[in-house]
Amino acid sequence: MEVNPIGTFFGDAVYKYDAPRQGRLFAGHPGRIVLNSGCNFEMALRDLDGFERIWVIFQFHENEGWRPTTRPPVPAPGRDRVGTFASRSPYRPNSIGLSCVRLLKVDGLTLYVDEADLLNETPVLDVKPYIPMADAFPNAKAGWVDEQEGEKWSVETSEKFAAQNQWIGENSEFDLMSFALVQLGRGGFSNGVFDGTRRRLTLDENTKTGVLAYRTFRIDFIYDENTKSVTLQAIRSGYSKDDLEEGAPDKWGDKPLHRNFLKKF
Repeated sequence: MEVNPIGTFFGDAVYKYDAPRQGRLFAGHPGRIVLNSGCNFEMALRDLDGFERIWVIFQFHENEGWRPTTRPPVPAPGRDRVGTFASRSPYRPNSIGLSCVRLLKVDGLTLYVDEADLLNETPVLDVKPYIPMADAFPNAKAGWVDEQEGEKWSVETSEKFAAQNQWIGENSEFDLMSFALVQLGRGGFSNGVFDGTRRRLTLDENTKTGVLAYRTFRIDFIYDENTKSVTLQAIRSGYSKDDLEEGAPDKWGDKPLHRNFLKKF
């Protein structure tokens, strides 16, 4: 079987942990699908702009190998892991993904979408219209997913965090707010208890504070179990003073950004 990409998705999510889990839960993750030219896809897109949603079939191009079981972001009670075929895990025997995204508009060979959970430069294999009459089964049983106890918590920001995040966004491609919403806004807590097993997270249950690592930045936050809210307090560099000395190795190529950030804040 030979499968060739028909185009490429472009968006802000560069690393796997940037992408939201189930895109429709996180509006505000837009992107665009650019179809290949010279393939008569202009004709193939005819009449698509009348649909509000589309199915996007794509390749998990950043994955290698597959796993027979996976740990869901929000495990059901007594189910630490579930079978891959009973999950949306990206680590599959054939690295094929399926997402239902909101179609904003069609412009030539470019499809502008929102609520996308694809990584930047994801190869797109096909596009199909979402048809509620045929595709929606709201009363269908969802197995272990029906047993999930994950809670959606509000994510708020301090003035300091907001100013820091705005500056970083204006001076780089990083979006720490979006990342925090993905990591903390849904599924991070279950029955009021924080899931401290996640990588990139450390937690102090006594002070109800935590640290969320985003690439080489760190986000300090506090949480309140009674109001089910998280407040993002501040952003700080993950580099030490010695790390940021002029001439020090710069593996990720972002140390100038950190130096300017520390001068600003």
